[in-house]
Amino acid sequence: MANPQTIKHRFHVLDIFRGIFASMVVFFHLSPFADTPLLNNNFVENSDMFVDFFFVLSGFVITYSYPKISNATELGGFIKKRLLRIYPLHIILLFCFLIIENIKLYFSTYIHINQPYNESNNVLTFFTSLFLVNSVKLPGIRDVSWNIPSWSISAEMICYLIFGGALVLLHKARLQSVKYAALGALPFLALFILITITGRAELNYSFDYGFLRGIIGFFTGSVCYYVFNKAYPVLSQIKASYFSFLEILTMLVLGLMIYYGTALKAVGFVYEFIFFLAILTFSFERGIISALLKKSGLLKNIGTYSYSIYMTHTLLLSLFNVVFIRLLKLPPSAYVYLVFLNYYLIYIVSRWTYNHIEMWFTKGIRLPQNNRNKVLSNSTHH
Repeated sequence: MANPQTIKHRFHVLDIFRGIFASMVVFFHLSPFADTPLLNNNFVENSDMFVDFFFVLSGFVITYSYPKISNATELGGFIKKRLLRIYPLHIILLFCFLIIENIKLYFSTYIHINQPYNESNNVLTFFTSLFLVNSVKLPGIRDVSWNIPSWSISAEMICYLIFGGALVLLHKARLQSVKYAALGALPFLALFILITITGRAELNYSFDYGFLRGIIGFFTGSVCYYVFNKAYPVLSQIKASYFSFLEILTMLVLGLMIYYGTALKAVGFVYEFIFFLAILTFSFERGIISALLKKSGLLKNIGTYSYSIYMTHTLLLSLFNVVFIRLLKLPPSAYVYLVFLNYYLIYIVSRWTYNHIEMWFTKGIRLPQNNRNKVLSNSTHH
């Protein structure tokens, strides 16, 4: 039987889930504009917790893709690849928001604008976003700013630095044999620090302790990959019907945990467990839900464009709301049908940004030898 380390895996279903859950974050941010049960319900209003799925999945994928980083040169190459993957779209959108804020300020002297100046979008927060430290608690910052989802990209980048640095240190100290024990200790350390600082076990932080939230999720994903890698030779041989049962059960539990998020967010680390189990279960792609998901070309596309969907949606939601609610005077209840037009707009724009921004900057990136496949090259948070 082949060593699982030598097997090339193609995690298409996990890629699809990243797209689905990125879309749920879109609906979460859309719900405050709307007045319809389609969007104003417990499941959508707690879908911010899907951000933790992105962190866990990212840790899983990166740990698979980079089994060894042994020196400063390899670390530099790793960080460069990750920056080229996530930073160009982030920086372009940041400047889009800067332009819009200045346009609002200019026209506010001539026409009525509800919020001509957003106090959170200031010089300090612009530079924290620019340098991707907008998930770290800094003096004078009291809320998310500019492109709201970008705090998670900051947390993601911090996780890359810790992951790459840890692998180099372990190699230099000849401690590769305890790599997963060391990586597995990081979520507990980050959770301990978070609880010590805040006095609470919640995870839904963003501009303040979002980087700790990211570390908890990312390195939970590293452990998830370790379990997958060890279990693959045995579990890949069991009947598909068992995986169908596990997939259905996992989705039911995950759905209930999101629906009852108002209560469960107080112990937010429980979401790391369900996302761990979901990623582990669906990484095998053996059950009935996996088979159904892989039949949909649309879902595959949404998975491919998931980073663009995640990063562009707040800008497009705001512009859409200005046009249809403020200018055309449609009621918030109109989102019962406008949501589909809005999401279609986000999808079309994201397809363009994926092809002309994301992929343009990553054309020259050479992936690790065990990772020359589209789904992993697309992986980010998310």
